[in-house]
Amino acid sequence: MSLKDGEFSVNINGVKHWVKVEGSKNGTTPLIILHGGPGGNHYVFERTAGHILAQSRTVVYYEQRGCGRSEMPKSNEDYSIELLVKDFVQLKKWLGIDKVDLLGYSFGGELALEMAVVIPEEINQLILSGPSLMNTDIQKLTQFTGFMSIASPSLLNEISALLQGGGELDEIHDRIWELAGPDTVDLLLFEDQVIASKNRLLWEESRLNNTGFMMKALRNHPMEVPLPLRLEQVENQTLIITGVFDRNTGVPLSKLIHSHLSNSRLVVFEKSAHFPDLEETDKFVETVLTFLEA
Repeated sequence: MSLKDGEFSVNINGVKHWVKVEGSKNGTTPLIILHGGPGGNHYVFERTAGHILAQSRTVVYYEQRGCGRSEMPKSNEDYSIELLVKDFVQLKKWLGIDKVDLLGYSFGGELALEMAVVIPEEINQLILSGPSLMNTDIQKLTQFTGFMSIASPSLLNEISALLQGGGELDEIHDRIWELAGPDTVDLLLFEDQVIASKNRLLWEESRLNNTGFMMKALRNHPMEVPLPLRLEQVENQTLIITGVFDRNTGVPLSKLIHSHLSNSRLVVFEKSAHFPDLEETDKFVETVLTFLEA
């Protein structure tokens, strides 16, 4: 199809996906945006950095199966990395595009890498913002220390007790997220709490919720070979953007990814936590555009 601006409902592998095209008049290689979560949506990004990017690039959003404005699959188990990659391949066919650029934030960065492993010839450049490696111990431990660094005294005591209890990392991880209230989560994800408040207002305005089904299914059915052991297969030119205060996925995790990629550049943003696109929007957009246009 010839790309045109607008919102669309596209049946992909039996699930209706929400798709949005913006900036088609620019006629550039389409930049497909991959949201985080797992189970998140694009509502905030499309109203902030994404809208600015679309002033000079052709931007394509889609929300993954069961996420945001896309339809739920028939079963709560119908989520896997393989399925998400197959959905993406079908989306590209619907768009009628041979090769695209990818911008993935948080889990979207991890998903972008999975796509680059499977269909490298269909992807031009990769941009990873605060990328995750969600089933790894390093990410769980990063979040543990992140919460401890900003927790109230009572929460800190509860986290310490959980860690000293010697349970499974997944169980401790889930329990800490259950204990953390909205204010604590904002402190984890943002350095600037004014921006955190604006982000939360947009979350509430969207009325979109993360069901948690994708996270659970992806955890229960991990890839046979963990992504860190497959990163050397990714040869695409890659930009990694990470906030120096990222307490959610963290600089060490981005450095791990960077060290395993043969053609990557790591840029650390000095005033950001997990969302450089919100805390340093102008710098984020400029860095992305400069990379794409090089």
